[in-house]
Amino acid sequence: MKNLLLLFISICFFQISQAQVRLPRLVSDGMVLQRNSNVNVWGWASKGEPVSIHFLQKTYTTTADQNGDWSMTISGLKAGGPFEMNIKGKNEIVLKDIYVGDVWLASGQSNMELPMSRVEPRYEDEIATASNNELRFFEVPKTYDFNEVHQDLESGHWAPVSQENIRELSAVAYFFAKNLYPRYQIPIGIINSSLGGSPVESWISEEALKKFPAPYEEFQRFQNKSYRDSIAESDARRMHQWYEQLQEKDKGVREGWSNGTTKTNNWDTMKIPGYWASGLGNKNGSVWFQRQVEIPKDLEGEPVKLLLGRIVDADSVFVNGTYVGNTTYQYPPRRYQIPSGVLNAGENTFTIRVINESGQGGFVPDKPYKLVFPNREIDLKGPWKYQLGGAMPALQSPTFIRWKPVGLYNAMINPITPYTMKGVIWYQGESNTGNPGQYKELFTTMIKDWRQKFRQEDLPFLFVQLANFMESKDTPQDSNWARLREAQAQTLSVPNTGMAVTIDVGEWNDIHPLNKKAVGDRLAQAARKVAYNEDVVPGGPLYKSSRVSGDSIVISFNNTAEGLKTKGKTLQGFAIAGKDHEFVWATAEIQGDQVVVYSPEVKDPVAVRYGWDDNPDTANLYNSEGLPASPFRTDNW
Repeated sequence: MKNLLLLFISICFFQISQAQVRLPRLVSDGMVLQRNSNVNVWGWASKGEPVSIHFLQKTYTTTADQNGDWSMTISGLKAGGPFEMNIKGKNEIVLKDIYVGDVWLASGQSNMELPMSRVEPRYEDEIATASNNELRFFEVPKTYDFNEVHQDLESGHWAPVSQENIRELSAVAYFFAKNLYPRYQIPIGIINSSLGGSPVESWISEEALKKFPAPYEEFQRFQNKSYRDSIAESDARRMHQWYEQLQEKDKGVREGWSNGTTKTNNWDTMKIPGYWASGLGNKNGSVWFQRQVEIPKDLEGEPVKLLLGRIVDADSVFVNGTYVGNTTYQYPPRRYQIPSGVLNAGENTFTIRVINESGQGGFVPDKPYKLVFPNREIDLKGPWKYQLGGAMPALQSPTFIRWKPVGLYNAMINPITPYTMKGVIWYQGESNTGNPGQYKELFTTMIKDWRQKFRQEDLPFLFVQLANFMESKDTPQDSNWARLREAQAQTLSVPNTGMAVTIDVGEWNDIHPLNKKAVGDRLAQAARKVAYNEDVVPGGPLYKSSRVSGDSIVISFNNTAEGLKTKGKTLQGFAIAGKDHEFVWATAEIQGDQVVVYSPEVKDPVAVRYGWDDNPDTANLYNSEGLPASPFRTDNW
């Protein structure tokens, strides 16, 4: 009898728990709803359960279907807030602090993901004063799934821009929203769903990816959990063994070189910044660096920041034998705080252990290497003593399972698709430069796929063309980065798209350039045209057509605004070729809305390229709005 009673109670409890109206993470306190649109509000309840929403003096009703799914459309919303929403089933949920404005999805890889904390040296004042209750951010948790299409997010909440969270917010998305806010005087909601290193195919649904055999087959392989586990275990074992062996080999670890008392008389000398290949050859493993730094008496006890640029790959830093900090991979800038009491007046010993897994190890040039006191700086560039700690064979990179096709779409995009929004901003492409020829089709497929899944056929889609990166070339050459930029520009043939050109705001030595405000502002400029239907030029000059005129080629452009301009005395970045396909640098002159290109070395020209380089740092063609021209070529070689 007792068991029957417990069973009865359990069944009743189960039925009651199943009858509770439940909402997705996005539909929550602090959310921003899309103005002037048919807004979808959805959730789950028990089969056949009546559900009602009371919002802004209107009541909406529906009934959960046989699967427990329900949704309602709310229309005619005007910008404003804060409001409350009451949702009732057999239970009741009250959502507070709701605003109505424009909602944007920010997505892509690391340059969209990059938080304000990473660009803080450029925007210290911005970060120190950031606060806006009507700019709302929702950070989508970073996860993936190859086997299940998620219907909800694992976690996340809406939060206004504040001093508590500004450093965590996407820099590009923040500046984009900040640009739009005063222009339209409405709340802006940003849903940030991005992940560093991710290729475009990881953001495409299984259904849409089927027409691409290679990535689709890869997706199918990674649906096998045993396959994934074996790869992950193999990677972890290989990396653990490598680091374990390095630790055993490293003479600096055994002899305690970090303590600051090691004699370095017999160590070699190397100038920092730079790479140790010139002295040690292409050695992988650990190399130790040490330098004595004189600290004036009046700076003793002062708070101090230690800036060590970027280091390939990992570093651990010690000052006078005290551990200061470490970074485990090459991309983050090294910014360490030296605790008070560590530095002394007079000589101080700085020791850095650098671990390089493969390629060139060392200190990236053209980055800051210095001690920063409140009112003074001490330069750390110059000669440092160095010694090999332990040599190792190159370490094979791990398999980044989270980047494999479809996985990010399933877990980080599909749960968002019912949410009504204004548009998408996208910054991605670096991870696809190895195969730029397929990017246009993949990217256009993704845009169409998302529009279908969001049930918004004309959803504005704005994207960032890759910034300049790596060393520039002395002579005209082909470039995968240029071809990827070309694929991005060709995607403008898809209706309701816009592109922010950024070839002038990159950094040759950093795939994550600091100038994210220019990127956000240029995306906002494109939004004004594509999403807000303003009569503005959406971006920089775009190649339109060309014609041969004697020994010159005349290039015509779209998006010239009130005319073409150059930054600098002479127009640069153009190359010209004849039938031999051999490009040489050319003379280029602006004539109205056209550019005339020629070279005495090419008598019968047939093709022109502009900004066709990984880092076209000399390209300086702009329109009157100060927006740079997109790289292009007139050939199809």
